[in-house]
Amino acid sequence: MSTATLNSQPQRTVGGGVGGYKDISVQGINHKNELEGTDKYGPASYPEYLPVWDNEKGEKYPALTHFEHYEHGKDADPTFPNLLKEGSVLENITSSIGAEVTGIQLSQLNDAGKDELALLVAQKKVVAFRNQDFANLPIQKALDFAAYFGRLHVHPASGAPKDFPEVHLVHRGAEDTSFASFLQERTNSIAWHSDVTYELQPPGTTFLYALDVPTSGGDTLFANQAKAYERLSPAFQERLAGLKAVHSGFEQAQSSYARGGVYRRDPVQSIHPLVRTHPATGEKALFVNPQFTRYIIGFKKEESDYLLKFLYDHIALSQDIQARVRWAPGTVVVWDNRVTAHSALIDWETGARRHIARITPQAEQPYET
Repeated sequence: MSTATLNSQPQRTVGGGVGGYKDISVQGINHKNELEGTDKYGPASYPEYLPVWDNEKGEKYPALTHFEHYEHGKDADPTFPNLLKEGSVLENITSSIGAEVTGIQLSQLNDAGKDELALLVAQKKVVAFRNQDFANLPIQKALDFAAYFGRLHVHPASGAPKDFPEVHLVHRGAEDTSFASFLQERTNSIAWHSDVTYELQPPGTTFLYALDVPTSGGDTLFANQAKAYERLSPAFQERLAGLKAVHSGFEQAQSSYARGGVYRRDPVQSIHPLVRTHPATGEKALFVNPQFTRYIIGFKKEESDYLLKFLYDHIALSQDIQARVRWAPGTVVVWDNRVTAHSALIDWETGARRHIARITPQAEQPYET
């Protein structure tokens, strides 16, 4: 088995905590400000998406078990006739990662269009779809759409809409000033990661959609992990081949408990290859991140720290393989969590509401060809 629970395996921690802005995730909201607004900010546009932390009614969820994931991108027509129909416009954000699409509605896609969506996102790594009606759908309909791409993940620590634990909410309410104090102790808010890579089957095609966003700031950075791997020398690629690393959710659980929060399942750690292969494109990509990767199996601590730091710096400093996605009302950002890393940017007006929802289909267990 490549997973372990808190009590079943000795824990080795390299580095500290979950790091970055994730250290100040909120367990609670000011309901009056969100429902009624304030002198400066109106009420939340989507009150049905306000977070609660008790959907599990006090009972922990059972451990996740293995499931057979089907990769729909392998079925897609690479000319995208059902996705990029007449009247749609695709513009690349950079030459190596990212695109913006207008002129289609994701909610209207048939299964062939969804297959093409999976392939397009795997190729572009991240795609921002503008002027979408996704946030206005009944929450269950949005979940049904995303479930086509894999089993929906329930985040162990985040808030979710009442009765819909599969929706992970990124929420900062009106007049929330926690980031101001956070930046008094740190020089920046960058926290590169791929989502919940401690799971045995981390996410694949992932959906993030705007509910309320600041007029400026709060963008999301994405890095192309496949291009990061490609940039390495053949000799270095050969050295990474076959290496595996531990990805841990224990620190996230400890951080949540320390702040009076919840953790809905017993935390786990999983062992994944440093380089994984995408099932639809065949690309190889780096699969490490400083949020959840702890150490390389078979390496001594100093060796593991040294190699992981090089890979983290390579990803973070390679701005020529990164894209910055700007949020706007009606935006749905779809990315492939298997071949990207991302970070939020905490740079918007203090006190402005930022309310975004994520639906997170899980994919296959990472493998290296």
